[in-house]
Amino acid sequence: MIRVLLADDQNLVRASFAMLVDTAPDMQVVGEAANGREAVELARTTRADLVVMDLRMPELDGIGATRLIAADEDLAGVKVLVLTTYDTDEHVVEALRAGASGFVVKDIRPAELLTAIRTVAAGEALLSPGPTARLIARTLALPQTPQTGGPENLTDRERQVLALVARGLNNTEIADTLGLSPLTAKTHVSRTMGKLAARDRAQLVIVAYESGLVVPGH
Repeated sequence: MIRVLLADDQNLVRASFAMLVDTAPDMQVVGEAANGREAVELARTTRADLVVMDLRMPELDGIGATRLIAADEDLAGVKVLVLTTYDTDEHVVEALRAGASGFVVKDIRPAELLTAIRTVAAGEALLSPGPTARLIARTLALPQTPQTGGPENLTDRERQVLALVARGLNNTEIADTLGLSPLTAKTHVSRTMGKLAARDRAQLVIVAYESGLVVPGH
């Protein structure tokens, strides 16, 4: 059972998402927060597995709340799925840097939201090719110093894997591209995350672009 915490300052949005999540047999809404500060507190008290986090909230926004959750050792297993009104919101990348595992737009189809929750709860980043990849590439066009380390100490194979993760490929697609078994591809991804001290695949994408390993637009 995936324990879901909903954080959004709009009551109607929370109510709609709560009804949807509770219809899924493998999910349960364990709390609702109207601002980022409540989200952090409820993440601690409800032991949620995943927070669906709005970016724009009073008192403490979604970025600040995500940063606090990611920095709290007691909440190491809590994943954050960011909600935004538009898929061009530059703050999405700030949220990914803060520790979010992906994002969805608020007009997402119900079935897609449930799939997104399952994907992120399973430890995958919601960074498929398309608007997400374009957004990340555009907002990271000017490299910054990565907070999780760089790829200098990776092997050639690990750098290849990192670049493919940054382009939105999953483990099976990475395996097919490099002629590996899915298990071997998964192992390379895990080792790369460990070497870069990355919380999840989303942070691998940030490192790949910020280090210049993947160049926006190429």
